Amino acid sequence: MSELPSLPVTFRPGRTRAVLLGAGAAIFVVITAVALLLETLGPGERLSFVFTAALLFGVLVLLARPKVVADENGVTVVNIASSRHLEWAEIVQVNLRTGDPWVFLNLSDGTSLPALGIQPGIARQRAVEDARALRALAEARSIGDPEQHQG
Repeated sequence: MSELPSLPVTFRPGRTRAVLLGAGAAIFVVITAVALLLETLGPGERLSFVFTAALLFGVLVLLARPKVVADENGVTVVNIASSRHLEWAEIVQVNLRTGDPWVFLNLSDGTSLPALGIQPGIARQRAVEDARALRALAEARSIGDPEQHQG
């Protein structure tokens, strides 16, 4: 196995994020331009066009938000509308099975937490590498192997 990534490390779906943010910016520009170029629209209608464009852009920004940040203290999972910090000992297993839309973290309390920051959508190989790296970090820093992370 290769070396563990140095901490802190951030995993995020870079290509997906670029597509979402690029599309959001393009949509905002096009709708705003249409609002300004249509001479038959009044000020309120123009404003509603721009507001709608901003709303669509905001939704795409939220969809581009997911990431997984691993540091010395644990893992912070940032999903679309929530964020949760986990201690290393809370992570029992890191899973990315064939067909999974993203990584799932099996936790010590018996629950599973989706980690949308590692998703195979556009860049499958990158997601597999990121999942392996996070799995290796979790295994090396688990409570069962304290020697690995002291010091």
